[in-house]
Amino acid sequence: MNKLPQHVSIIMDGNGRWAKSRGLDRVKGHIAGVESVRACLEEAAESGVRYLSLYAFSEENWNRPQAEVMALMELMMDSIKKEFQSLMKNNIRFVVLGNRSRLSDKLNASIDELMEASKDNDRTTLIVFLSYSGKWDLMQAMKKAAATLSPEQFQALDAEGFSQYLVTAGIPDPDLLIRTSGELRISNYLLWQSAYTEFYFTDVLWPDFRKPQFREALAAYAERDRRYGKVK
Repeated sequence: MNKLPQHVSIIMDGNGRWAKSRGLDRVKGHIAGVESVRACLEEAAESGVRYLSLYAFSEENWNRPQAEVMALMELMMDSIKKEFQSLMKNNIRFVVLGNRSRLSDKLNASIDELMEASKDNDRTTLIVFLSYSGKWDLMQAMKKAAATLSPEQFQALDAEGFSQYLVTAGIPDPDLLIRTSGELRISNYLLWQSAYTEFYFTDVLWPDFRKPQFREALAAYAERDRRYGKVK
């Protein structure tokens, strides 16, 4: 517990393969994955993790078949409605980050409602990255900084100052990044923010990743020696 990560982030991968292995439609895998989200959020809150972030839908995912994209958006809407009372009861703050201009007005309205209602909750913050990519984040931050600052101020901008233009401004960088399903890449996710993040890869498919697997990842993190480029 002395080495508990403040911020755990998860690339939730393997829903489609989980469904295919059972002869089910891919969407069934995404539905099953919602239970893993609930389990990991409960474990994070119970363990004292302050931030849990989830890579739910990337900018590249818009290129998937339209039927799957529509089903994922509907699943997001349904999940927000179902989990609203539970998040409020358990003092969970809810945040969505990404290129929300690509989302429907209806989905954005539901997101705004829950974000506003939960803004003062302070047990654990659940961050959902939706329509997000690391390269997009860096580009929008650069454009925002260039439009806001004078040429002299822009030239003097340091790494800490630049971070304030990312969508994650005010949120600590992830200490631990978990990726399920055996893939060994970060898929254009939190490229700036994960510079010194510890990575944990597991072959477990996301719908099978529950509290025991989350605890195993925390235990593995506790064994790491984080030096940040220094010598100890």
